[in-house]
Amino acid sequence: MERNAGRQGRRVLLGCALRSVASVGLLTALFYMAPLDGGFRALTVVTLGLGLVLFGLLIAWQVTAITRAPYPRLRAVEALAIAVPLFLLLFSATYFLLSQEAPQSFSEPLSRTDAVYFAVTVFATVGFGDIAPAGEAGRVLTTVQMVADLIVVGVIAKVLFGAVQIGIRRRTRMRGRGQASVDPVDPDGADPHDEPGSEP
Repeated sequence: MERNAGRQGRRVLLGCALRSVASVGLLTALFYMAPLDGGFRALTVVTLGLGLVLFGLLIAWQVTAITRAPYPRLRAVEALAIAVPLFLLLFSATYFLLSQEAPQSFSEPLSRTDAVYFAVTVFATVGFGDIAPAGEAGRVLTTVQMVADLIVVGVIAKVLFGAVQIGIRRRTRMRGRGQASVDPVDPDGADPHDEPGSEP
């Protein structure tokens, strides 16, 4: 019985890893294949805004999915594997389009790879300085990303963590009734924040 549970756990972990890698790969391929030749116009800003709204809706949907998932921690990893690259590629596409329309907006014209690199360095707050916003539009767009980064890192990470905690408590209650499977990440199903003897 334990051997089957171990195999099932490895399969679930492998499935999570493969779906996460596939999501990142698919989003990246779509970014590089997308026909981004329309220049930076009002439609670009509207598209970025709609993309961020879509990102918010994706997070809301993922929170619900995490709380109901049989393996909430793994579901949260998958959610991040979709959400963070989507977020970064939205800004990367916008930086690329701005650079195509007004190359003076950055310290150098940006290729698609340069745009991804710049978006990731802003997100990670590394700031190597080799690529920097030079014009007003580039600075405004970078500032928007920095504010959005704070929201993503702070609020959304807390919301996803809370959803995982809710999912773990739900799964623990179901296991007590004999309805849940063993979590391959945490076979005991214990919530590390609950004290022994406290009610879930």
